[in-house]
Amino acid sequence: MSVRAIDPLEKWTSPAGWPVRSRKDVEALLCAPGQPFEMETVDIDGIATRVWKNAHPSLAALAEHARGHGDSEFLIFEDERVTYENWYRAVAALAVELQKIGVTKGDRISLAMRNLPEWPVIFFAATAIGAIVVPLNAWWTDQELVFGLENSETSVLLCDAERWDRISPHLADLPDLQHVIVARSQSPLATPARPLEDIIGLPNGYGDLPDQNLPAVDIAPDDPSTIFYTSGTTGQPKGALGTHRNLTSNAVTVGYSGAAQALRRGDILPEATTRVGLTVVPMFHCTACSATMMPTVHGGHKMIFLHKWDTVQAMKIIEREKVNATGGVPFIAWQLIEHPDRAQYDLTSLDAISYGGAPSAPELARKIFEVFGALPGNGWGMTETMATVTSHSAEDYLNRPTSCGPPVAAADLKVMDEDGTTEMPIGEVGELWARGPMIVKGYWKRPQATADTFVDGWVRTGDLARLDEEGFCYIVDRAKDMIIRGGENIYSSEVENVLYDHPAVMDAALIGIDHKMLGEEPAAIVQLAPGKTASEAELQQWVRERLANFKVPVKILFRSDSLPRNANGKILKKDLKSLFS
Repeated sequence: MSVRAIDPLEKWTSPAGWPVRSRKDVEALLCAPGQPFEMETVDIDGIATRVWKNAHPSLAALAEHARGHGDSEFLIFEDERVTYENWYRAVAALAVELQKIGVTKGDRISLAMRNLPEWPVIFFAATAIGAIVVPLNAWWTDQELVFGLENSETSVLLCDAERWDRISPHLADLPDLQHVIVARSQSPLATPARPLEDIIGLPNGYGDLPDQNLPAVDIAPDDPSTIFYTSGTTGQPKGALGTHRNLTSNAVTVGYSGAAQALRRGDILPEATTRVGLTVVPMFHCTACSATMMPTVHGGHKMIFLHKWDTVQAMKIIEREKVNATGGVPFIAWQLIEHPDRAQYDLTSLDAISYGGAPSAPELARKIFEVFGALPGNGWGMTETMATVTSHSAEDYLNRPTSCGPPVAAADLKVMDEDGTTEMPIGEVGELWARGPMIVKGYWKRPQATADTFVDGWVRTGDLARLDEEGFCYIVDRAKDMIIRGGENIYSSEVENVLYDHPAVMDAALIGIDHKMLGEEPAAIVQLAPGKTASEAELQQWVRERLANFKVPVKILFRSDSLPRNANGKILKKDLKSLFS
C-alpha cells in the first residue's frame, strides 16, 4: 500500500474502490471449511459457542508448537537473547521442578515480576502442567500483592527480587504459600525462598539445560489457566478466571484480523514472515500476555522487553533490531511522534503501531500514518474477555477513527437496554455485551458477581456503546465508575474509600480528567470535616501509602460546601469535571 502524508486533522479519504470486499465477504472467504480460520460450534459450560476450529487445545500444545520455531529468536532483553528451543528447555525444566515440589492441576501459582525473559518461561511452565497462573500487578503495593496471593490461595510464588522485598515481610498473612522462587536476587535468600537460577540458570544459558519434553498432563481447552485481577467497582479486586481456550484463541484472532484487512484492501494474503515487536505493556496485563504473546509464540516472532519505558532507548532499539510493531497504549505512540530527537533515528522498519486499553484522540491514528507511514491499529477488550474482541486497523481505522472496530469473526456484540433484556436498535446507545471463545469462566470465588456479569455466554461489559450498520463499535462512555490511566484501570470507589479513611475528609469524589498521552488521569474533589485541615500533598501521600502510585490523584480540589448529588444520593461527577478545566 502506498502512503500519503496528510494533515492529522484532515478527514482521511479512502482510496478509489476501497473496500474491495465487505466484512461479510471477507469472513466467508477466510472462515470457509478447510481454511485456517474455520470455525465450529462447541459446548462450553452448557452453552453453544462459536470457536476457532484450529486454535491449539491448550497452552501446553501451543508450547510444543512453538518449539518448532527452533533457533529463531524469541525473547530479547538488553544483552540477553533467547531462542525458541532454549526457551522451551527452560519451560520444561521448570515444569518438571514444579511437579517435584508438589504442584498439581488446578493449583494456583502467582507470577509477580516486571517484563523479563523469565516471565514467559514461568507462565508456560505452570500452565503446561495444568496449574492456574495468577499474574500479579508488579506496580501494586505490598498490601495489594498480599491480597492477590491470599485471595487466590497461591501455594507457589515466582517473583523478582523487588516484588519479594515487598511480600516477604507479610509471610505470616499467607498460610497457603508453601514455596517461593525468586529471580535475579542480588542477596542471599532465606527460607522459604530460593533462586530461580538454581533451577533454570540465566537466560543466556538456557541452551545448556537438558533436552527434555514437557510433562504429560491431561488438559482440556476449557480448563482454567489464569486468574487476572481486575479492580472492582466496590470492595476488593475480582479475579477473572481464564481458560486455555481463552488464550489460545487470541493467536488465531490476531491472525484473522491481519488477513481480513489485506482482503478488505484487495491484496492477496501475505506470506508468513517473522516480525519483531517491542513490548512495552506489562505482561501482567491481558493486552501483553494474551493479545501480544499468544500470536508471537504461535507465529515464531520476536518479543523485545524494556526495563522501563524510555522514548530514546525505545527508538535506539527500533533502529537496531528493525522493530516492525510497537504500541500498547496511546501515550507510547504520542511520545514516539513528539520526541524532538525522533529524526535522528531510523524508524522506517515500523509498519504498525497499535494500542488499546485507554481512550485515544481520533487524530492519533492519522498522525501515525502521517509521521511514520505506518498503519495504526486499536481494538477493544477487557480482562473479562482475555483481551481482543474487536480489532480495528489500517484503512478501516483511518476511515472510522472514533471506533474501536467490529467484532472479530468468532465474537459477537450487542447493545442492551439498562433492563438487560431489550436489545437496542442500530445506532442507539446502551450497555455493550460480548460473547465468544475469549470470554472468561467468571470471577474467582465471587459467585454473585459472576451471576451479575456473565449471562448465557455473554459478558456485561459495563461500557456504554453503539453499533453502526456494518457492525463497527463506538464506546461512548462507561457505565462503571472507572478511569483508565495509560491502560491501568482505576475504580473511583477504591480511591474514594481510602480518602474517606483520612480523619479530615468528610466527602470525596474521584473523576477522570483528560490527558493527551495517558487518556485520563485521576483527580479528586474533597470536602473536609468541620474544624479539620489537610493539604493536597498530605492526601496524595495518604493514598500513595495505601494504593499503587498510578491510582494517586494528580490534583485535589477542596470544597467548603457539599458535593452535588442526585435524588438517590449519587454524586453528580459530570458536574464536577468542569472544575478542572
